[in-house]
Amino acid sequence: MGYRVGVDIGGSFTDFAVFDEDSGEIKSLKVFSRPDQPGEEVIAGVRMLGERYGIQPSQISYFTHGTTVGINTVIQRKGLKLALFATQNFCDVLELARLKTPDMYHLLSRRPTPLIKRSMVFGIDERMAPDGSVRKALDEASVERAVRAAQAAGAEGIVISLLHAYRNPAHELRVKELIATLAPDLPVSCSSETWPIIREYERTITAVIGGYVQPRVAHYLGSLQAALKNVGVQPEPRLTKSNGGVMTAEQGKRDCVQMILSGTAAGVIGAAHVAATAGIPRCLSLDIGGTSADIAVIIDGKPQYGVGELIGDFQIHIPSVSVSSVGEGGGSIAWVDPLGVLKVGPESAGSRPGPACYRRGGTRATITDAFVCCGLVGHSDLGYKAVEVDVEASRKAVGELADRLGRGIEETAEAIIQIAVSGMYSEVSGLVSRYGIDPREYAVLAFGGAGPMLGCFLAREIRVKEVVVPPSPGTLSALGGLIADLKSDFLKTVYTDLTPANLATIRDEFTTLRTRAEEWLRQEQGHIDQAELVYSAEMRYRGQSYEIDTQLDPAHLAAGDVAGVGQAFHEMHRRLYGHADERAPVQVVSLRVVISGNNDKPRFPRQEPRPGTPTPERRVAVWLDGGSRDVDLYSRTALSAGQQFNGPAIVTQDDCTTVIPSGHVCRVDEYANLRISAEGDAS
Repeated sequence: MGYRVGVDIGGSFTDFAVFDEDSGEIKSLKVFSRPDQPGEEVIAGVRMLGERYGIQPSQISYFTHGTTVGINTVIQRKGLKLALFATQNFCDVLELARLKTPDMYHLLSRRPTPLIKRSMVFGIDERMAPDGSVRKALDEASVERAVRAAQAAGAEGIVISLLHAYRNPAHELRVKELIATLAPDLPVSCSSETWPIIREYERTITAVIGGYVQPRVAHYLGSLQAALKNVGVQPEPRLTKSNGGVMTAEQGKRDCVQMILSGTAAGVIGAAHVAATAGIPRCLSLDIGGTSADIAVIIDGKPQYGVGELIGDFQIHIPSVSVSSVGEGGGSIAWVDPLGVLKVGPESAGSRPGPACYRRGGTRATITDAFVCCGLVGHSDLGYKAVEVDVEASRKAVGELADRLGRGIEETAEAIIQIAVSGMYSEVSGLVSRYGIDPREYAVLAFGGAGPMLGCFLAREIRVKEVVVPPSPGTLSALGGLIADLKSDFLKTVYTDLTPANLATIRDEFTTLRTRAEEWLRQEQGHIDQAELVYSAEMRYRGQSYEIDTQLDPAHLAAGDVAGVGQAFHEMHRRLYGHADERAPVQVVSLRVVISGNNDKPRFPRQEPRPGTPTPERRVAVWLDGGSRDVDLYSRTALSAGQQFNGPAIVTQDDCTTVIPSGHVCRVDEYANLRISAEGDAS
C-alpha cells in the first residue's frame, strides 16, 4: 500500500491531491505553476510532499496528471510548421471551414487564421467515393511531388486528410507509407487514425490540432517521465483525458489530441463525484482558477459530454466533457479603457507576476486584489502558505484605478467584483438557455482557488438552489484525476439507413469495435479487471443535417430489434426537442463503443452530524454590499458536520477562502461540504 497522487496544472498554481491507501485520508498541496518551464512544478511538488507530509517518492503507487501543454500550444500558436495533404481540388478545406461568422452578434468578426497556411496545403491526385469505393486511384507520383514541395517550404510535419477517408482509409495509409520512405524524419498524422468522423472540415481540423501539438506534448511527457524516475517515482504516470478518463503517458505521446482538454475535464469528474456522494441530483460545477471560470452541467452524478469544444480559436471534434468558459479567474486584470470605463480581463496575471498581493512582481489590480481590498481575503496565507498576502500592495494597485475613476478604493474593488460576476452571469444565462434547464432546480458546486470566493455572488444572481463548497475545493481538479477511470472511445462511421438488413451489419461493426476496445484496455493499459462497455450511435431522421448521440441497449442489437433501436432514438429526440416522428425513416451515421476500467477511488468519510452553532475565530472588518461592516471569520478545520451559521461570514482554509454574503445560511453536511443557501431556502 502507498499513496496515490493526482496533479493538475493551472494558470497560477499546480495542485496536488494525495490519497493514503492505508488510512483513506486525502492530503492536498499547492505550488506555483511554471509556464516558463512546464513540468518543473510537478517535480517541485513531489519534493514538497516529502517536506510537508513525509511522503517519499518511492511510496507513490499511482500517479496521474492533467496538463495544459497541448491547449497552450494552440492558443499561443507555438506548434509545428505543418503541411496538409488534401485531395486535389479540395485544398481550401481549412480556409472555408464552415463559412460561419464566429460571433453572430458582431458583424465585423472574422474567422481565425488557420493553423496551416494555404501555401502549405498540397493536393494529392486521388478520389474516394462516399461509399468508400475508389473513384480515382492514388497517383503516387503526386505524393512524391507534394513531399518535395513540403520539404522545400520548410514543413516540420505532415497531416494527411483525404476525401471520405472515414469510410475507406486505404489512400491515407498508403500516402503515410510513401512519406515514411521519402521523408522518414517528418512526423505524419492521418485524419482516419486521429478520429475518423464524417464531414471533411471537422475531421481535418481535429487531425491538424493533433499534429500541431504532438511533438511538443510528446517532448513534455518524455521529460516528465524521466524526471519522475530520477526523483524516485516508480509507477508510469497516467494522463487525464478530454473524455474524463485516464490513459498511459506512452499513449498520450501518440494520441495527444485525446488529452488536450485534460485539465478542465478532471475538475468536472471531481465535481461529479462530490455531487454523487452528497446526493445532489442536479448540479452546475463552477471551476474558477487563476485565469478562467469554467462551468459544466452534472445530472445524477454524471457530467454531460459533447463534441466541438473550443481549443483557442478552433473546435476539436472528439468526445469530451462539455465545459464552457463563462468568465475570468482570480488573476484576471482590471483596467480602465480610454473612455474611462472599468473592465475586467481577459488578460491574466497568471502565476508570475501574479496578483499584486502575491509579492511576485505584479503591480496591476486583479480580482483577487479586489477581494483583498474589501477585506474578504487575506486573513490567512494562501495556497498552503505559498503566498503571504500583501494587503498594501493590493490597495496600491486598486488605488491607481480608483484615482482614474474618482472613486474610493473599496468602492472600486467592489465594482471589479461586480463586473466579473456580471460577465459570468451573462455567459451562464446563455448556457442554461441552451441546455433548457431551470437554475432554481440546480446547485452550484464551487471549486478552484477562486470558486468559493466568487460562487455565492454569482449564485444569487442566477438564483440557484444552493452553493456547495467541497472540503478541499482548491485541489478538486487534482482529485478528479484520481477518481477518473481508464476510458477510451472507439468510433466507426457507417452512414446507413436503420433497416433489418443493415442492423446485422451494424451489429458486426459493434463487435469489431468491442474487440478493439477490450484489446486497448487489457493490452495497452494493463487493466485485467472487468470492464464497462457503453454502446451508442449517432442517429438522425433522413434529411436532417445534425445527429443525436443515442445510447443503445445491447440486447436490442443482439436480437436484431430494429424497433427497439429506433425507439431509443425517438425518445432521445423527444427529450431534447420536445417532439419525435416515429414514422420517419432513421439513419445511423456512426457507431461508438466507450470502454471503462474502474480505478480504486478515494472514499469520502461520512461524519456523524452534531447540530449546533460554531464559534467564530474572530470578527473582521470588510466592505460588502456597498458598506463597511464586521463579519464572523471561521476556520474550515474547526467546523463539524451538522453545524449551521448565518452570513455575512468568511471561511478560511489552506487552499481557498469562502465568502458568504448577507441573507445566506451555511450548514455543514455529513461529508464536510459547506451547503450555502438563501435564508428562505435553507433546509
